[in-house]
Amino acid sequence: MTDVSTELRFRGNSQLGKAVYQNPALSRAGLSERLFAFLFTGLVYPQIWEDPDVDMDAMDLREGHRIVTIASGGCNILAYLTRSPAQIHAVDLNAAHIALNRLKLVAIKHLPAQADLFRFFGEAEVRTNSVAYDKFLARHLDAGTRRYWEKRNWRGRRHIETFDRNFYHTGLLGLFIAAGHRASKLYGVDPADILKARDLDAQRRFFNETLAPVFDKRLMRMVLSRKSSLFGLGIPPAQYDSLITSGDGTMASVLKARLKKLACDFPLRDNYFAWQAFARRYPGAGEGALPAYLDKANYETVKANADRVKLHHVNFTELLARKAAGTVDRYVLLDAQDWMTDAQLNALWTEITRTAASGARVIFRTAAEESVLPGRISPTLLAQWRYNEEASRNGHARDRSAIYGGFHLYEKIDR
Repeated sequence: MTDVSTELRFRGNSQLGKAVYQNPALSRAGLSERLFAFLFTGLVYPQIWEDPDVDMDAMDLREGHRIVTIASGGCNILAYLTRSPAQIHAVDLNAAHIALNRLKLVAIKHLPAQADLFRFFGEAEVRTNSVAYDKFLARHLDAGTRRYWEKRNWRGRRHIETFDRNFYHTGLLGLFIAAGHRASKLYGVDPADILKARDLDAQRRFFNETLAPVFDKRLMRMVLSRKSSLFGLGIPPAQYDSLITSGDGTMASVLKARLKKLACDFPLRDNYFAWQAFARRYPGAGEGALPAYLDKANYETVKANADRVKLHHVNFTELLARKAAGTVDRYVLLDAQDWMTDAQLNALWTEITRTAASGARVIFRTAAEESVLPGRISPTLLAQWRYNEEASRNGHARDRSAIYGGFHLYEKIDR
């Protein structure tokens, strides 16, 4: 089994290409897909944008469960450790995400204290973080992960030095958020001003009166009409097509609706996703909630359970094909199915169904509102799963990240 707990092997983007490419290379759509795949080989998500609190409740995650998930930025994996599952197998086709997850796991185990972990991943402008890496972390990392973090950019700076500044300004997602801030400021709007709001009513006034009108500007609507405009959100061309179906036919209206939920549906104190979007940082001491792995109350539990995570630089279906039947309790697919062809979906769900233990649950998100499964996977496969509509609707309403159109929970039907 491909396990990077000892050595991260950086593979090319051939696996990613298989997941993304759906059109001939020289077609307009094919060129767009290949540009996305090229961009996706670097760091995309410095933090994950799916709410792990919603995940854990929908999964009814308990001690002893065996999970297979997509790694992404890793905040979800580390949150799941607070429920003490027996094991978490996390896959990702992006080597930078694997390197980030490996760094987080080693930091949790080997930084001297919780305050050091928070300084490394929770604060900005801490110039000693790269020193802490050299002193406490580097020797515990596999050679491939060290090469990633110690590689120098064109300025001669090592990748690890991004933690000396503000790591969450990096990656495609960080650049996308930065572009959104710059665009807003062109119209005299600073998104960070929402932090002055003292309650939900004030948040809603700020959004409706100040931020929402930016999406009606001609230039903004023109830019967002291009599929490449959302590559920074990790949205490939196929998912763009799905996402746009949930609005009035324009991407500006879709993003305005999603940002409205982020700005207006949850108190800022409770939503660290909003802090990253609007303030471009996490809340400071006493300002608000943090990701579970950075919460001091969870530190000892997450640290004690860190060795239960195994990272794999393969795709989801490939990992499941290596597992014995009936050995997985919970599956977390994020939004990966939005990228897939019917053949890929059927291959995935064939392996999910084969490896599912009694009472297994699968959760995923979609850019559009509806589940992607009906009409696309084999009726024989789908008949072995029950869609929990109430829990799905509740999970979507509670998802603080607010960027998806739907949250979905399927439960294995035990015969």
